[in-house]
Amino acid sequence: MRGRRGIRTAVATATAALLCAGALSGCTAGEPTEKTPEAGAAPRTAPPAPTAPKAAPEPAPKPTSLWDASPASVAAVGDSVTRAFDACAILADCPESSWATGTDTAVNSLALRLLGPEKVATRSWNLARTGARMAELPEQMAVAAAERPELVTVMMGANDACRATPDLMTPVDDFRTHFETALARLRKGAPKAQVYVASVPSLMHLWSTGRVSPMGLEVWKLGVCGAMLADATDLSAAAERRRAEVQDRVVAYNRVLAEVCAKDERCRYDGGAVFGFRFDTGQLSPWDFFHPSRDGQARLAELAYRRITAE
Repeated sequence: MRGRRGIRTAVATATAALLCAGALSGCTAGEPTEKTPEAGAAPRTAPPAPTAPKAAPEPAPKPTSLWDASPASVAAVGDSVTRAFDACAILADCPESSWATGTDTAVNSLALRLLGPEKVATRSWNLARTGARMAELPEQMAVAAAERPELVTVMMGANDACRATPDLMTPVDDFRTHFETALARLRKGAPKAQVYVASVPSLMHLWSTGRVSPMGLEVWKLGVCGAMLADATDLSAAAERRRAEVQDRVVAYNRVLAEVCAKDERCRYDGGAVFGFRFDTGQLSPWDFFHPSRDGQARLAELAYRRITAE
């Protein structure tokens, strides 16, 4: 009996061990298990966290312009065009019809547009002189500076080209020196004054337009701008070369005006607007067919106002 009990006990013990082993293996079956990295393999790392997108850079602020589109006073310097010579009377200045500072409402001058009729008489000055050349501009600028204007208009250079013959025209280097000196003179007395610089008109176009008038041809024989207008009906090669030389000099003068003005932060060149304007016969003086008429003066005022008030 004792032997049988020992066998039963051993069997029971073995059976219990097997059941326990099965139960243990059943308890772990189906559960995930971590794999041990193989030898030499790099350990896995978690992917990097997403980064927020970078904000777009803010645009750089635009530089503040020093230009005031509504100046409260105007001084005009220049030559016979600014004096409105032959605009309303023969062989006479007509400053009331000047494109820059005139009071004629038909012209509607720059000063009238900027200041209004009640202020033109006290807040504008016409300091131009008929016949003046660029060499005189420094002196005119000094007088203008004494008035402390907020705006100075410059229209000068036609007389430097309109000499009796082309060889008498002002050399380009001298023209530049005189203009630079003039701006420096203004800056000494009125450092914050703004400057509007009109281009020299196209003398070739004035010849082409005025030569169709028999009266104009007769007046020109008296010596008006001989370098360009002498022998106005002569279409020979020599005459054409002479006129081309004068026109080239005008283009060179305008280049100087643009370059020198560009160096001054308070100066605006008209971009060649006056040079490019095509005066018709009604916009030229009925007495000399060369200077602007009242209608021509009005067109100059419009060109200037458009450039000065541009933002």
